[in-house]
Amino acid sequence: MIRGRYAIALTVLLLLQGGFYYGVALRDEAGPVVGPLSAFPTVSGPWRMYKDVPIEKEVQDVLRADDTLNRIYVGPESNSAAFLFIAFFKTQRSGQTPHSPKNCLPGAGWEPMESAPVTITVPGRAQPVIANRYVVERGDDKSVVLYWYQSHNRIIAGEFEAKFWLIADSIRYHRSDSALVKVVVPANGGDTEAATKHAVDFVQSVFPAISKQLPI
Repeated sequence: MIRGRYAIALTVLLLLQGGFYYGVALRDEAGPVVGPLSAFPTVSGPWRMYKDVPIEKEVQDVLRADDTLNRIYVGPESNSAAFLFIAFFKTQRSGQTPHSPKNCLPGAGWEPMESAPVTITVPGRAQPVIANRYVVERGDDKSVVLYWYQSHNRIIAGEFEAKFWLIADSIRYHRSDSALVKVVVPANGGDTEAATKHAVDFVQSVFPAISKQLPI
C-alpha cells in the first residue's frame, strides 16, 4: 500500500513537473530582487565571522547557483565553530537546482550515521524551522549538518516537498527562485549532542539576517 501511494505521488509530481518545464517555464518570472550574499552580516549575536572560504571553480560549475556564501563563524566558546553555506538560485527553469546535501556529503567522503528532522524556534517567525539533521563521519571526524530549502514564504526540509512547491509556486506566482541553507558544526571529541546545540544556537542567531537576505 505504501509503495502504491508513493508511486502515485511520484507520477503526479512528474506530470506536474512536465507542465512546469513545457508550459510555465516559457513565461517571464516575477522573481524578487535579492542583494549579494557577500553583504551578509559578519556578526550575528555572539557569532562572528572568522573567514570567507572560496568555492572552487569546478564546484561552482556543477552547482550553477546565481550567488553563494561559504563562511566560517566562531562562537562565544573558543572551541565552537560553524560553517554557513548558502546557495541562491534566481530560477530553476533552465535546469539550475539546489544540490541535496544527501548526495553531496557522501561525494565529499562524509558518511551519514544518523538522520532525523529537528525543530528550531527562531526569532521573528511564528512557525519554527523544520530542518534536516545529519550526523556525518569521515575517518575519526564527526560533524552535525543542518539544512533546509528556502523559497516563497516557506522553509522546507524535504527534497520531494521542495520540488512540489517549486512547481506549485511556478504555476501560481511565476516564481522558481530558491535557496539551500546548510550549517555544519564539527563534533569536537565526537560529542554530537554539543555540536547539535551549537548548530541550533547558530541558526537561531543568524536566522533574522537570513530572513532579510533571502525572499521568504
